[in-house]
Amino acid sequence: MRQKIFSALLISCFLVSCTSHYPKKTPLSQEQILAKSSRTEKYGWIQIHLEGTPGVIGFQHGYLLANEIIDLRGAMEVRNRQMTHRDWEFYRNESYRILWHNIPVEYREELTGISAGVNARLGEGKIDIKDVVAMNSICEIPDYYVPWLDKQAKPSPPEHCSAFAATGSWTKDGKIVIAHNNWSEYLIGERWNIIMDIVPEKGNRIIMDALPGLIHSGDDFNINSAGVILTETTISGFKGFDTTQVAEFVRARQSIQYSSSIDQCVALLVERNNGGYANAWILGDNKTGEIARLELGLKNHFLERTTDGYFTGANFPVNEKIQKEETSFDPTSPDQSSNMRRQRWEVLMKDNKGKIDIESAKSFMGDHFDTRRNKVNAGRFSLCGHLDEDEAGIPGVSWDAAYFAAGAVQAKATDSNLASKMQFWAIMGHPCGESFIAKKFLDAHPEYNVQKDFLRDMPGNVWTLFEKR
Repeated sequence: MRQKIFSALLISCFLVSCTSHYPKKTPLSQEQILAKSSRTEKYGWIQIHLEGTPGVIGFQHGYLLANEIIDLRGAMEVRNRQMTHRDWEFYRNESYRILWHNIPVEYREELTGISAGVNARLGEGKIDIKDVVAMNSICEIPDYYVPWLDKQAKPSPPEHCSAFAATGSWTKDGKIVIAHNNWSEYLIGERWNIIMDIVPEKGNRIIMDALPGLIHSGDDFNINSAGVILTETTISGFKGFDTTQVAEFVRARQSIQYSSSIDQCVALLVERNNGGYANAWILGDNKTGEIARLELGLKNHFLERTTDGYFTGANFPVNEKIQKEETSFDPTSPDQSSNMRRQRWEVLMKDNKGKIDIESAKSFMGDHFDTRRNKVNAGRFSLCGHLDEDEAGIPGVSWDAAYFAAGAVQAKATDSNLASKMQFWAIMGHPCGESFIAKKFLDAHPEYNVQKDFLRDMPGNVWTLFEKR
């Protein structure tokens, strides 16, 4: 009884703190805090609208996605234990210890709000701030900090994602087209099904895809009301981490919330970079038609930009200095997934010059051509990867086991016309529309039974248009 009373007081104090910026007004009730938020579902996606101060946005988020957040935490615990042999308590404590002190106040309030919203919906004690910080750092602490901590004894981070941006004479209307598919372990990627429309108290309105409980996209497909479009793919074989600097999830959120140009976006990504989730960021400015690619390591960064051309991403480092000083990547290896997907991108861009549009982008995201084997073959070498169908994993990364349950789990695409209205197309599940059936996979590959309580089906789906709500 004492614990229940204390829990109720904590939630009440949080609801008061949500309106602490307005001391002359009566504190909002829970009903008032949730009034401007909403949740809808279609074709495997959950779309939520969040609006207000950081604490209010966080509370809305946690309340609307409470069950999904608790479910994802369980999946992350299984994933991290399988990949790094460390338990969830390690990730809770290390993420909080390393990252919390460098998180700006507004994002601390939002993260705290998420935990308060979950507990208000499901009962106090279901989750706490350490859980939420650990979940937000899923892309950097397990795959960057832990290998750094182990002095690179473990394989390099996984190869997340395939993406491109094109503009000028390369597209059908001369304007920007940009698309991205998310490569993840199915255990996590099946849950990467949130579309967030965020109207913050300060900065730009944002529409993005995300995992439940994250204040950033995570796989990074973002559009803001200032005309900036932002996505990325990871840099293969990357090594390095700085525990004194700012989390990638903070810089990623800041860059889309507070930038109105490519230069501003780049500056926010680079400032106090900790090396976590090292990416080739692909950007577009819808006001100018310019696109750019920022390769961001820990020690080095390199920016390219154009108003007539394209940039592609498939986890390959382009800049020689980054490649040699900060990665173990071999650009000559034909067995490297990144190299083969890079070659496929070059063929697709050149074959479609002057014709690239939103339908082309959707097609590229579901492309199954295997350049290494010179045939249609969904596997580690195709843009729409199905590693569970490949007899070999990706050498040199943590997905190096045969038939690993990972690959392209969803995709998004937009162009200048859609982005001007904060719209994009998205498909949940394999971008090609094929289904993944968990029981069938586990029956064939019982070595992955450690995932059986959380691995679930990814049904074939269709592309769906999303917009601000």
